[in-house]
Amino acid sequence: MTTAVLRGIDELDYVDFVRPGDMVLWGQACAEPLSLTEALMRQRSEVGPIRCFVGIPASRTIRPEFADHASFVSYCGSGGNRQLHSAGALDVVPVHYSTLPHLVSDGPLRADVVLLQLPPADEEGRYSLGLADDYIARAIGTARVVIAEINDQVPQTHCSRTLASEELDVLVHTSRLPAELPSREVDVLTQEVAANVAGLIEDGATLQFGIGALPEAVLAALSDRRDLGVHSGLLNDAAVDLMEAGVITNARKSLDRGHAVAGLLMGTRRLFGFAHRNPAVWLRGTGYTHAPEVLAAQDHLVAINSALEVDLSGQVNAELVGSDYVGAVGGAADFLRGAARSRGGVPVVALPSTAGGSSRIVAKLSGPVSTARADAGFVVTEFGVADLRGQPLRARQERMLAIAHPDHRRTLEEAVERSGVLV
Repeated sequence: MTTAVLRGIDELDYVDFVRPGDMVLWGQACAEPLSLTEALMRQRSEVGPIRCFVGIPASRTIRPEFADHASFVSYCGSGGNRQLHSAGALDVVPVHYSTLPHLVSDGPLRADVVLLQLPPADEEGRYSLGLADDYIARAIGTARVVIAEINDQVPQTHCSRTLASEELDVLVHTSRLPAELPSREVDVLTQEVAANVAGLIEDGATLQFGIGALPEAVLAALSDRRDLGVHSGLLNDAAVDLMEAGVITNARKSLDRGHAVAGLLMGTRRLFGFAHRNPAVWLRGTGYTHAPEVLAAQDHLVAINSALEVDLSGQVNAELVGSDYVGAVGGAADFLRGAARSRGGVPVVALPSTAGGSSRIVAKLSGPVSTARADAGFVVTEFGVADLRGQPLRARQERMLAIAHPDHRRTLEEAVERSGVLV
C-alpha cells in the first residue's frame, strides 16, 4: 500500500477517502485527532451523508448543527455529548465497554474509516498509538481507510502494538497541544465520600477508577498508602501525583508487576509528559483492560465507580438524569464483576447521598438499570459503607437506608411500606 504524506491539513480532501454512508471512528477524549475531525466537519456536506462513532469528548468539535450531513452515535452522554443528545443529534448505544472492540471492528458499528492521532515515528520508523490503545486499536486492522494525524506534541507510549507507515493510508503532519481534561473542583461532600472509599483500600491494592471528581478525590485520599497498583480503563493526573510520590509503584501486582496499565490517557500535558517513553506506563486495548479473566487474576483489585442513583436493592442508574443522557453503561459492570472474582477484591459504587436536595439513594430508579443488583458489592456515601455482597433483599434495604441522608430515610421507608413488597 502506498501511503499519502500530506504537508498540512489543508491538503486533505476527504472526498478521496470517505464514501457516503461510511462509519467514521476516531480516538476519544485526549486522543481525538483534532485537525482531522475539524476538517471532516468542515467538509461534511461534500462527503456526506456519513455516520460517526464518538466516544468521550474532550473538545467541542462536534456540534448539533453538524447533524445536517452527519449522524452521531456514542456509548456515552459525557461532556459535550449531553448537548448533542438533548438536541436530537446523538443516539446512544447502551453497551458494556468490554464489547466495544468487537462492535467497531466486526460488529454492527464496524468502522470503515479510522482517524488516529499519533506521535512521530520512533528510531525504527514505527508509530506508537500515543494517547489511547483502548477500543480503537482493534478497528485499525479492519477499517478500509486509516488516516493519521502525526502530532509532535503527542507522547510516545508503550502500547500493545506499534504501526508501520504501510498500515496507514494517509499521514498529515501537525503540531498542536492535544485536547486536555483537567481535574475537576472537589467539594467537601465529595471529599467525605472519597474518605469512606479510601477506608476500603489497603496497601498493595490494585486500583481501577472511573471518570470524574469522585474517583480523583479517592486517589487524592491515598497519600499514606504503600505499593498501590493501577489496572484501569484510564490514567489521569491524580494517578501521576501518586506515582511521583512513590505511593503507586505497581510492585505488588499479581499481573504486569511494575507497570501501571490503562486503556488511554485522560488528563493534561503533565500526564502526557509523564507517560512519554515511560516504561512504568503501559497502554493496552479494551480486550485486555476489561477482560474478565485478567481482572479476576489481578489480586486485591479495587474497582471504584460512580453512579447517578442506587436503589435499596443495589441496582444502579449511571445513565439518565430525567430525560438527559449524561452517563453510560460503560465499564462498571466489567470491573465490578472482575473485582468480585479477584482474590481480596473490592467492588465499589460511590456517590453523594443527595443532589439538589433530592436523595440519590432511592426506592425506585428514575432511569434504566445500568448495573444489576446481582453485581452490587460495596455502596458508599458520605454516611458510610453498605456491604451488599451475599445479602438478601431485606438486609440490603436496611444497609442502604443506613447510608442514605437522614432527612430522606423515613420517606424511603414509607415508599417501601406502600409498595407492600421488598425492592
